[in-house]
Amino acid sequence: MSKKVILAEKPSVGRDIARVLGCTKKGNGFLEGTQYIVTWALGHLVTLATPDMYDDKYKTWRMEDLPMVPNHLRTVVISKTGKQFNIVKSQLNRKDVSEIIIATDAGREGELVARWIIDKARVKKSIKRLWISSVTDKAIRDGFKKLQPGKKYENLYASAVARSEADWYVGLNATRALTTKFNAQLSSGRVQTPTLGIIAAREEEIRAFRPQTFYGVQAKVAGATFTWQDAKNQGRIFNKEKAESIVEKLTNEQATVTSVEKSKKKQFAPQLYDLTDLQQDANRIFGFSGKQTLSAMQNLYERHKLLTYPRTDSRVITSDIVPTLKDRLDACGVDEYASVANKLIKKNFRLPKSVVNDQAVSDHHAIIPTETPANLADLASNERKIYDLVVTRFLAVLSDPYEYEEVKVTIDIAGETFLTRGHTVIDLGWRELVRREQRQTEVPTFKENDTLSKVKVDLTQGETKAPERLTEGALLKAMENPAKYMAADEKHLTKTLHEAGGIGTVATRADIIDKLINGQSMEIRGKYIHLTQTGKQLLELAPEDLRSPALTAEWEQKLLQIERGKLDKDTFIKEIKSYTKKIVQDIKQMEATFKHDNVTGTKCPKCEDLMLEIENRQGKFLRCKNRSCNHRRNIYKNTNARCPNCKKRLKLYGEGEGQTFTCTCGHREKMATFEKRRKQQQKSRVSKKDVNKYMKQQDDFKNNALADALAKFKDK
Repeated sequence: MSKKVILAEKPSVGRDIARVLGCTKKGNGFLEGTQYIVTWALGHLVTLATPDMYDDKYKTWRMEDLPMVPNHLRTVVISKTGKQFNIVKSQLNRKDVSEIIIATDAGREGELVARWIIDKARVKKSIKRLWISSVTDKAIRDGFKKLQPGKKYENLYASAVARSEADWYVGLNATRALTTKFNAQLSSGRVQTPTLGIIAAREEEIRAFRPQTFYGVQAKVAGATFTWQDAKNQGRIFNKEKAESIVEKLTNEQATVTSVEKSKKKQFAPQLYDLTDLQQDANRIFGFSGKQTLSAMQNLYERHKLLTYPRTDSRVITSDIVPTLKDRLDACGVDEYASVANKLIKKNFRLPKSVVNDQAVSDHHAIIPTETPANLADLASNERKIYDLVVTRFLAVLSDPYEYEEVKVTIDIAGETFLTRGHTVIDLGWRELVRREQRQTEVPTFKENDTLSKVKVDLTQGETKAPERLTEGALLKAMENPAKYMAADEKHLTKTLHEAGGIGTVATRADIIDKLINGQSMEIRGKYIHLTQTGKQLLELAPEDLRSPALTAEWEQKLLQIERGKLDKDTFIKEIKSYTKKIVQDIKQMEATFKHDNVTGTKCPKCEDLMLEIENRQGKFLRCKNRSCNHRRNIYKNTNARCPNCKKRLKLYGEGEGQTFTCTCGHREKMATFEKRRKQQQKSRVSKKDVNKYMKQQDDFKNNALADALAKFKDK
């Protein structure tokens, strides 16, 4: 009996699929049943070959060897995961296997993961595609009932290869050319550089801003405050003499009520989350980076199975999801959500197009809860916060609209118009969920044609404010819709930019921002992003095309055309090669210079050149200014361990046994003391299970020095 191999992207998803399909026989890197063999990648197992694999001369970065434009880019097995590749390859090539089912993440990158493995394994067998938005048991079972032919996704694969190869040609060549030309580590690419350009454009707006004083006129009468309005309903006056003349004109005058308008209004909840909007809210509310939000979302999707696929740019659901809403409400209706969810389960949903719209969904619908019952105690801190955001938004969208009555009263004083508004809540509806005080302003009762005496008229004054610097959340939103940051002569590409979904993708934007911060091109001060001197110089030195969102928008549009079968991949790559040669030539001919602004007086112990001081999210370190040496020495690492006194995060200084945790409040303790304190807190010897539980409870605990130290704990 022939079998089918199911190729998942990660072990956890593979195990879930195997359990649902009854594949219980354990193999080395796979699970087997009577009909199916489930195996998995570890993310990417295959990648594009590095330049030195084409020619030994590329091992050294030299301007004279550029551009690097091989006729065809090769793929190679990633050495760190080579063992798993060989396991997958052996399963794919088994003689009793007749069909391959791709079960990697449903999207461009997931398709690339699977197809590169299949191509590298040199296997030619029938391919089917599992395309699901969540990894619950029900979603897996339903997905296997409607497997798609692999041929349907060949253009998606072609677009993924095109994206990867284009980034190789342009990114590696531009980075090597800039780095060798200016003897500084300068990274440039089709998404990175325009992202820096967005920050620079906002900083230029702020620099060029000149505050203006404006004036207004208020009238207080009969217990209400009215605001002056001109014929265009504007209340700001930028001429002080004009404002003062209005006040003088109205002194000791009576007011006449010219209109009283009452209207009942409804306000619907904001749309469901896509990844960018979720990242933006998580950054604004919790200060999370885009990567932290995506990491928590990925766990909620993949490990806990509580939320649907995270990497989506859709804010609506499809009509086939509607019959499942009550099951989803039942699953997430626990603890503080129980009362609202139980009420909603009894509703008959009539949802507008802002919630259900088949045509507005791209690869995946909006992020919503799955049908898996939630156990909130199992969630780590960051996971719980992200889950709260998604569930609250889900419940809000399904709740009744917020209803209120607005009262608008207009009065006339000596020919000048004044206005006041009142706002009375009728039904809180979805706003009952957002836990913030509702605005409710009572207005005294007025009647049309009433004459009002004892009018007090005052002059008010204010000042225009500069645009706000971008937070990481705001930058993610700007990358999604960067049209306002384009030059005037590029505005004709606005439509293209919109259709392409901005610069980068929902899956890559957080990584791009992280790369720019770690590469010292920009930095976060408080909650706002600032361009560094390195970033400013990089923007001046990078080829002009690479600085604008217009280029990457055109690329994304062409990738979409490849995906839809309207453009040949080889035609696109031919254009990319020509463009690569042009930008390398442009960089070679530059006469500019680069100046480091973070040079220290410390000499490199290897080559005696001066060291650069670099600070990023991981911590602070020194790196040799000489890029061919690149020696590095840590100053401190940021950890997620908390100070026992003030609960702030500790920094870890030093190396080896001399490592010391330090807090801004003055607390200091050696690694040995920390380990002893941790053991005492556990009230017993710390087992690996205890350590894993502790690490899970930390906020997004990564493989930092503290984690490495904790991982070495053993039972004695």
